[in-house]
Amino acid sequence: MRVTIFAPCNVHLLEIAGLRDAFFEANCKMASGDRYLVRLVTERGEAEVSASGITYVPDAAIGDVTGPCDTLIVAGPYGVPLPPSDGTRLWLRAQAAQARRYGSTCTGAFLLAHSGLLAGRRATTHWQYADRLAADFPDVLVEPDRIFVRDGPVFSSAGVTAAIDLAFSLIEEDHGRALALWAARRLVVFLKRPGGQSQFSSALTAQTSTASPIDGIRLHILENPCGDLSLDALARVVGVSPRHLSRLFRAELGMNPAHYVDLTRIDIARRLLEDGSAPIKAIAYAAGFGSTATLRRAFLRRLGVTPLQYRLRFQTTGSGYPVADESVAALS
Repeated sequence: MRVTIFAPCNVHLLEIAGLRDAFFEANCKMASGDRYLVRLVTERGEAEVSASGITYVPDAAIGDVTGPCDTLIVAGPYGVPLPPSDGTRLWLRAQAAQARRYGSTCTGAFLLAHSGLLAGRRATTHWQYADRLAADFPDVLVEPDRIFVRDGPVFSSAGVTAAIDLAFSLIEEDHGRALALWAARRLVVFLKRPGGQSQFSSALTAQTSTASPIDGIRLHILENPCGDLSLDALARVVGVSPRHLSRLFRAELGMNPAHYVDLTRIDIARRLLEDGSAPIKAIAYAAGFGSTATLRRAFLRRLGVTPLQYRLRFQTTGSGYPVADESVAALS
């Protein structure tokens, strides 16, 4: 199974290294089957300096790669890349047309978009540049807070380390979940995140925000998840009208207070599921959901997984909670 990784100038080395190592680990464990043949391609095929200053040598130049590949992955550079050259753009189009699937990691989405390969597609990129991608390419349906997005044969992932999550998802698609989890364990990546997981947490955002009229509200929500967090109650905390509070939330966070409350409670539940062994019912109440049914609906709506599935995928090994997965027994 031929995988071609295209690296632009000033690339994040961790992205291409993470992809190659994930596919390498999968190959090492495969007793038989369609192994990954990975090649790293650049425009000129010469030694390049990565964004962090490390020099790497690609396998080939785009002019040397004419045959089709199964999977084309465009890695992302540091920051927003310049438009690709005409030659690179034509090569990307030709390779994508012949591939079974193609996509990008991080800001590599800009290179695909410049080449017309994301038009009408759902996609994501690093959260810091998602608004720029949406503004520059209105024909792309940008989902800014996703780890990775799949739209038919097209995939895209968020910033830097999300490339590893993307690789695991491709391995799972090709060879099953057991092999993907084996590769994750070999790379000591204990938290195999689903595509719908948020790129950043509400709790972290609240703690690092700059001073604003709603900072007090955000900390109040974080510290009192089980309290009355209705719009009227929150407005009373800071002495403003409910309507004015809603306007503040939309202006600063792009969402209404109820949405923010929901995300914060989910974030609290996620941390409890990852780090502790408390029953899910207790976690539901501690996070302010009131019942396991409400917690389950919120997780399915926002993350696409149930609380139990989340715990099985993401719980740290030192939490004391027995994480069993019979599907990986053959690969243990």
